[in-house]
Amino acid sequence: MVKKLQKLSADKKKSNAQLSSTVKDSAQQIWLAGLGAFSKAQEEGGKVFESLVKEGLTIQRKTQAVAEEKISEATSRVTNMATDIGSKAQGQWDKLENIFEDRVAKALSKLGVPSARDLEALSARVDALSKGKATPAKAAAKPAAKAPAKKSPAKAATPRKATAKPAVKAAPAKKAAAKKAATRAAAAGTNAPSAS
Repeated sequence: MVKKLQKLSADKKKSNAQLSSTVKDSAQQIWLAGLGAFSKAQEEGGKVFESLVKEGLTIQRKTQAVAEEKISEATSRVTNMATDIGSKAQGQWDKLENIFEDRVAKALSKLGVPSARDLEALSARVDALSKGKATPAKAAAKPAAKAPAKKSPAKAATPRKATAKPAVKAAPAKKAAAKKAATRAAAAGTNAPSAS
């Protein structure tokens, strides 16, 4: 039995020796494979890094182009909105200005302040009377009469004098009478009856 045990132990030693030599060989091959992979990675690592940098640059350029496009779209939208709002606000200011002008004109009319048309008509009548022509005064009075003007109740109750008759009586030979008629017409210009 001792011989058997010795034989078994000898076989075990041989198998252990074979096993350990196999493990050593495998470890050596693994180590060499790792060194080869490391050297290959070092050689091609620079190339891989450069290619990654190039891909990163192309992606960055594409992203910047898209971002700039979106920014320009947003800018144009905001500009259009600002223009629309500005035009709407201008329209509202124009309406407000017209309302204000109408109300001021009505208030001035109620107070008896003559309008620009009334003053132009009066000036034309005075010029015509001073020249001794009665017919242009009538023609100038008609455009002023077309302008709608509200008159206060106190002025509507007062009797009005016709200014056309003194102008007809004024002849070129009677300059003094023409001057009196002109001053009367100027004084009664705002209270002159409207020719219908």
